[in-house]
Amino acid sequence: MSQTLRKRGGKKLANSSSPVTTEDELDKLATHISTPKDPNYKYYYGLFVITVFATYTRFIKIGYPEKVVFDEVHFGKFASYYLERTYFFDLHPPFAKLLIAFVGWLVRYDGSFKFDNIGDSYLAQNVPYVAYRALLAIQGTAVVPLMYLTMKTLNFSVAACFFSSLLVCFDNAHVIDSRLILLDSTLLLSVALTIFSYAKFSTHRKAPFSGLWWRWLLATGVSLSCVISTKYVGVFTYVTIGIAVLHELWYLMDHKKGLTLAELSKHFFARLWALIIIPFVIYLFWFYVHFAILTKSGPGDSFMSSEFQETLLESPIARLSKDVHYYDIITIKHKDTDAFLHSHKFDYPLRYEDGRISSNTQQVTCVFDPDGNEPSDVNNHWEIVPANDNGVKSDVYTNDVIRLRHVGTGGYLLTHDVASPLRPTNEEFTIAYDNDEVDHYNETLFRLRYYSTSGSKDARKLVQTKGTSLKFIHVDTVVAMWTHVDELLPEWGFGHQEVSGNKKVQDRDNAWYIDEIVNLAEEDPRTEYVPKKVTTIPFLKKWWELQFLMFHHNNVLTSEHPFASQPDSWPLALSGVSFWNDNDEKKQIFFVGNVVGFWLEVCFLAIYLGLLLADQVTRRRNLYLVNDKARSKLYNTLGFLFIGWCAHYLPFFLMNRQKFLHHYLPAHLIAALFSGGLVEFITSDNSNDGLAKGVNKRRLMTLVTVCSVAVVWFFFYFRPVTYGDISLSPEEVNKRQWLDIKLHYAK
Repeated sequence: MSQTLRKRGGKKLANSSSPVTTEDELDKLATHISTPKDPNYKYYYGLFVITVFATYTRFIKIGYPEKVVFDEVHFGKFASYYLERTYFFDLHPPFAKLLIAFVGWLVRYDGSFKFDNIGDSYLAQNVPYVAYRALLAIQGTAVVPLMYLTMKTLNFSVAACFFSSLLVCFDNAHVIDSRLILLDSTLLLSVALTIFSYAKFSTHRKAPFSGLWWRWLLATGVSLSCVISTKYVGVFTYVTIGIAVLHELWYLMDHKKGLTLAELSKHFFARLWALIIIPFVIYLFWFYVHFAILTKSGPGDSFMSSEFQETLLESPIARLSKDVHYYDIITIKHKDTDAFLHSHKFDYPLRYEDGRISSNTQQVTCVFDPDGNEPSDVNNHWEIVPANDNGVKSDVYTNDVIRLRHVGTGGYLLTHDVASPLRPTNEEFTIAYDNDEVDHYNETLFRLRYYSTSGSKDARKLVQTKGTSLKFIHVDTVVAMWTHVDELLPEWGFGHQEVSGNKKVQDRDNAWYIDEIVNLAEEDPRTEYVPKKVTTIPFLKKWWELQFLMFHHNNVLTSEHPFASQPDSWPLALSGVSFWNDNDEKKQIFFVGNVVGFWLEVCFLAIYLGLLLADQVTRRRNLYLVNDKARSKLYNTLGFLFIGWCAHYLPFFLMNRQKFLHHYLPAHLIAALFSGGLVEFITSDNSNDGLAKGVNKRRLMTLVTVCSVAVVWFFFYFRPVTYGDISLSPEEVNKRQWLDIKLHYAK
């Protein structure tokens, strides 16, 4: 039997009283291959124009601001770690981060700048931030013409192609994400490539196993691999393509298709190979490159098992690490905020601002000095004392019970069942003296719990400075010592960070480490550096450990964030995220979608559901109002895109992790494709009267023009908070506070 699929019968009459199918059921997820609706030169003219627009919106003033913006603190930092070959841990797969680091390598950057804080200047250290941003801008630009070509492949008109790509070209959220050192440009380009490749593959279904059939099937698989290798939300793109593939295989199983079991198996294994096995191998390859580059010990060590850590060379930080002994005088640093544990001869006020009564005892706080003077301050010095205070200077291990004596004032660290200043549900930390020290002995005991995400928290490990992450668990009340930077103590607390006892002992932000030993003598053997022996473990074992940790931390990322949002607010762009602001010049970058474009997409999605309902109701009454070709496009081409939107959006309702507006962008991209297609559909004569009238060009152009003008107007109206290069008066800021959008400098 020929591998080319056989047709079974011709078309049914248009006025038949039963449902009419397409000529070949295999084309149910694709548009019929037919003559384009417009001359080719018009398609390419439109493609050129929209590409110019996309290039302008992504590249204009790409060097501004010359400071770290929002999550550039993470992904710029990761690029620096790659360039220094220093091991780090992140929730996302390595593909997009490797691309960013590759740009740094091309321009011969050494990775010395660590993107520590939003607002840090790039110019002071000659960071190639424009080159980094240009990589993402190129990808963001490429998404727009790729959408245009996808619509052309699906046989839509020039106007529909242009409108779909314009919705993304002039979307404020897409533009912001395409101009910064973030992963979303790579993710969106990979999603767009996947949809485009599968659309091209669908046009060759009648010639299975031909060269072009294999080429586009493999291109779909490679694109899927890029999606899942960038962010794990890429699994939603897999779901989209998976539904389409299952639908196709289901119809191939129909005996009317005339395929033998051997031929069906060939179809199945071709897709298994191209869409699952090859993408998985590519996915593994990026992790292999990741491990091959990151050979030095670094900030990601504490997440990994001891066995994994032994495979890493010691970094300069690790060389400074020293074994900690009892009666050492140390400084203690919070892992997330880089602030030092501190106390001083000032008491908590008798009453707090909300009227609550405190213990009115000595304050314990955390301090951070960007000039790095904290280690020399005696009020940041603590002596680590064993619970039995036997005077023996032995090694300190995790799971030991210890006491901390404050060197500056002589008392012992204590927490008790008194509410902390800023968190009434947390316990207050203070200092115990003299008789109180004896009376409250149990309240001064802390267990050193090893902080690790590999499940070995009960492991007994030698405590070392800089390298051992710890949780200080209060023995008496079982709370973890914790600090935070989102709200600082008032004037009586000198604007320091609050230290309190967190009842959520498992929270990752309870982690601390001993920064240095202050009283280490020159003749102490610990001052001599002894290189460690590096071991090896199989690649797949390393990959599996990291994979497990990445999934684990994605699932437990539930901490609150002031700009986190729920999925029900995304399609209408009800709110956004403050990315960056300049208090001196009153400038800001606020991440929000193009409200007009977002609302138009929701309207078209609602209209589509209404059309489906109307078609089903009328057919139940034996009325066939829509012709075969239009109905095929309604259920198959537009249906595929609608399913793609659902697959990229609805699963977020099931997630408990932190969610932000940028998670909606892949769904928005597919909704833009869908919107262009539906605009053409509703401006076409799809009646079942036997006359093929097709698209009403005048109605189509009118609707596209009106919608496009509104979208472009909103983009430029919000341009000052998209690029952050223009100061607005409070009146102008207030005019842009649409819906629940809350901007800076509105007063």
